[in-house]
Amino acid sequence: MQIRHGECKTVGGKLVAVTVSVDDDGTAQSCHISGDFFIESVSDAESHALLHDLEQALISDDSLRSVLDAHPSCRIIGTDEVAIKTAYSRAVSSNLPPLAGAPAQRVGVVSPDAPNIPASINTQTKQSDKSSEYRERWNALKPQLTVIHDHPRTPDEQMAIDETWAREVAAGTRQPTIRLWEWVGPAVVIGRFQSAQDEVNLDIAKQLGFDVVRRCTGGGAMFIEPGNTITYSLYAPLDFVQGVSIEESYRLCDWWLVEALRELGLDVRFTGLNDIASQYGKIGGAAQRRFPVGSGGAVLHHVTMAYDIDAAKMSRVLNTSHEKMSDKAVKSAVKRVDPMKSQTGLSRARIVEHLIDWFSA
Repeated sequence: MQIRHGECKTVGGKLVAVTVSVDDDGTAQSCHISGDFFIESVSDAESHALLHDLEQALISDDSLRSVLDAHPSCRIIGTDEVAIKTAYSRAVSSNLPPLAGAPAQRVGVVSPDAPNIPASINTQTKQSDKSSEYRERWNALKPQLTVIHDHPRTPDEQMAIDETWAREVAAGTRQPTIRLWEWVGPAVVIGRFQSAQDEVNLDIAKQLGFDVVRRCTGGGAMFIEPGNTITYSLYAPLDFVQGVSIEESYRLCDWWLVEALRELGLDVRFTGLNDIASQYGKIGGAAQRRFPVGSGGAVLHHVTMAYDIDAAKMSRVLNTSHEKMSDKAVKSAVKRVDPMKSQTGLSRARIVEHLIDWFSA
């Protein structure tokens, strides 16, 4: 039995990976879909059922579109059936077995048949300016908000609080809240649908004292060192994003952040589906999930930004495939990250203070 791995990056979107177990004659026996995409559904069970049915369809060579249509309450964001099928084909078509003890072979190249950017995830240059609408929504939400600069917590605590508080807001037992995080130690936080062994060099992470935890939202891996990152979570009623597409809601939820950072002199903008960047590179990334439970439901939206970064350490801890960088002008994940410290000269504490003060201005 061989384990093979294929990847496909949707241009302007997210990476999907398929790990396939094949027998000696090359027949696929099972597969697993992972990646930094998002799935919105009414429950975890429905998300898992969708992925399971997609995996079975790949093995049986059935229509992926039929599977998606059979799960109308689920929606995959950042990738599509074309990319999933491409990743699977790349895995099964590779006839080179992995080296003994090595992770599954990563297959994926930039190809002329890469899917076009879906209209729903075009960059901000193709988005209409909705600043006035976003300002109105935030002005209506601000009087209800509780703003918390939290005390340092372990990675496991951070993950648990995020989901618990979101569900409490959904049930109407907690006020809408903004929480600024602090960390007790280094961590790698992987997305809900990512494979830890694909995204993280687990041995190096353990040696360097990094905890590896999984959050309840999709998206990519976050490299965390206390004092070098700024993370916040928004727990808001679903009414806040009512009538706004999921893709656009990333811009709505981060509108205040972009405004606050611009007040500090940073040249920041929205880019792609869920990133915030300057002209020099990515500053931070967002992840989001809706919790349609209780009386009104809630949206959990959280962002991690690089204040400073140990680039050498990050490159040792995180695995970044060539496919993931295939639609980037800069081919290094390290070079793509542009810490705020280099732009502002301000301390991390001063930036956090400014973000908190924005809500009382």
